[in-house]
Amino acid sequence: MSAIIYYLILPFIYLLSVLPFRLLYIISDGLYLLLYYVVGYRKVVVHDNLTNSFPEKTPAEIIVLEKKFFRYFCDLLLETFKTLSISPRKMLEHCSLHPDAAKLFDELAAENKSLIIVMGHNGNWEWAGNTFSLCCKHQLYVIYHPLTNKYFNGLICRMRERFGTRLIPMKETFREIVKNRTQLTATAFIADQSPNPNNAHWMNFLHQDTAVFMGTERIAQKINYPIVFVSVKRLTRGYYTLMAELLQSPPYTDGEGSITATHTKKLEADILAQPETWLWAHKRWKHKRK
Repeated sequence: MSAIIYYLILPFIYLLSVLPFRLLYIISDGLYLLLYYVVGYRKVVVHDNLTNSFPEKTPAEIIVLEKKFFRYFCDLLLETFKTLSISPRKMLEHCSLHPDAAKLFDELAAENKSLIIVMGHNGNWEWAGNTFSLCCKHQLYVIYHPLTNKYFNGLICRMRERFGTRLIPMKETFREIVKNRTQLTATAFIADQSPNPNNAHWMNFLHQDTAVFMGTERIAQKINYPIVFVSVKRLTRGYYTLMAELLQSPPYTDGEGSITATHTKKLEADILAQPETWLWAHKRWKHKRK
């Protein structure tokens, strides 16, 4: 049955991918009305996440932010499909690499330094990978969770690898990084997922006691790669810029959790700057500290 559904939906996905952006955003506006007012997709999750993260906001202000998020979420979904057919030139028009970020990555490449990238589900993280692969000398590897549906997993992999990015299933992360040590690589971790609470670092994040993924810190310490924090700033509808900051370099001598706390605070600052562009529909706080 999953194969039938996939092949029925696939032509519509490709059709969306070739539409002009102007028409794509008209469809996105309609999708927003459907998701928000009719289907109510994860409205309770989004509302609770926003309410708990912004206790200083009034209920009316939360509703405004909630609607902004759903509008952006629909844009993000359709923008992701554009990766199937967009040209490299158009890709870089819509998601540029900031000159300061380009300089940082060029300097690390000139020093033959592989690196760890850490970022969150903020802005169009899918386009950010495309832009990095098109502009930078490092071979980009992205850590990902394979989908249970093999057909849609294959589609997502094709989209993400179209411009040269390579994917590493999360369970194979360390082995693959070690195997690729002779290459000049950048390995990207999306570090705002909800980890196993027993192996997490706990800290205050957006006014809530939060379990934070420790894999970025532990792997960086083992292989002694510098850590670069990447931000994806939305400039206007359909346009982004990729920014980067050298977060820390080896040797790593601070106590456990220091690196994790640093990149989590950076992400928090990004979210506060553009709150509607973070993935509020994610059940980020489903675990509680024992």
